[in-house]
Amino acid sequence: MAKYRAIPDGYMTVGEVAKKMGITVRTLQYYDKEGLLPPSAESVGGRRLYTDKDLVILHQIVSLKSLGFSLDDIKQCLNSLEKPTDVANALAQQADDIRGKIEQLTASLTAIEQLKAEVLQMQTVDFKKYADIIVNLQMKNDSYYLIKRFDDDTLDYIRNQFDKESGLNFMDRFNRLSDEIVRLQKENVPSESEKCQQVVKAYWGLIMEFTNGDMSMLPKLMEIGNIDTAANAWEERQKIVNDYIEPALQVYFSRLGVNPFGEMEVKR
Repeated sequence: MAKYRAIPDGYMTVGEVAKKMGITVRTLQYYDKEGLLPPSAESVGGRRLYTDKDLVILHQIVSLKSLGFSLDDIKQCLNSLEKPTDVANALAQQADDIRGKIEQLTASLTAIEQLKAEVLQMQTVDFKKYADIIVNLQMKNDSYYLIKRFDDDTLDYIRNQFDKESGLNFMDRFNRLSDEIVRLQKENVPSESEKCQQVVKAYWGLIMEFTNGDMSMLPKLMEIGNIDTAANAWEERQKIVNDYIEPALQVYFSRLGVNPFGEMEVKR
């Protein structure tokens, strides 16, 4: 490191750099100590001297730190800035890192707003349900808001019946089948048609898979699935599914010669 008796042109003291960048002298001293930004030169009296190149590096450090990067991570991000391509590559990497953080923060903000809306709709403090909603938001499960409709016993059953992977798999199959039912409804496919009845069979199969054959759960599922006024796109779709599938299920059970809902009433 070069030493100078006076401060030559093109160099700045630690105080000048701190003022330009809006940070403290102590912060610059800490970056020097951690090996992030050692001064480019030093005066004979021991004053740290920085250049405009150091300001560019310092800008990188401050920007990345404000985004939550650790100092160790920042060390890995900093590159040699000797050529225009070095500077461009460093800035491109920084831009990619910022975009990644923006996506994370945007997702977090969306989840917070969604959870806030669900908390207000529930009108009771239930941290167990809050935790379930958070997990489903992280899983990007669009039907997360159904959780508030489940009672504690049903939620306990779901927690025991499904892990993250199997739960996502089940919801994916359910949503795909619901989309197929909406398509049949739009095409005015009759309830008694073979095409419709094949879809109804698959739909009832999913219900049996969910309940594990426990008919006592049907009233709860019917209550949860009963949507008078749709509040979102998922509920709008489900309302269409319900309206179409109900008469189709009657045809399906009639052909089988069974009435699971009647059996359910007898057991009750």
